[in-house]
Amino acid sequence: MDVTREDVLRCADLTRLSLGEDEIEPLRRDLAQLLSHAESLASLPLDGIEPWTQAMAGLAPPREDVARDGFTQAEALANAPQVDRGHFVGPKVL
Repeated sequence: MDVTREDVLRCADLTRLSLGEDEIEPLRRDLAQLLSHAESLASLPLDGIEPWTQAMAGLAPPREDVARDGFTQAEALANAPQVDRGHFVGPKVL
C-alpha cells in the first residue's frame, strides 16, 4: 500500500505526536510495510473456519466459583511499606 508523507503527518496529528523531519520517512516506510502485511492476510484461505469469540475459548475449563477464606487485615498489611489506621498509604496523586 502506498503511504504518503501526508498520511504519516495526519496519523501523527491524530495521535498527538510531534515528529522531526528525520522521523517522517522511516515511519512512512514502516507504516507501508505494516499495511502491506495486513493486506496479505486477506489472501489466507479461511473458508470453513469459524471466528473465535474468545481468545482462550475451549482451552481451559472455567473453575468452580467457591468462596474461601482470605487474608486477615493484619496479614494483608504485614508487608506494606506504610500503614495508617489499618489502611495502605500511597503517594498523593492530586
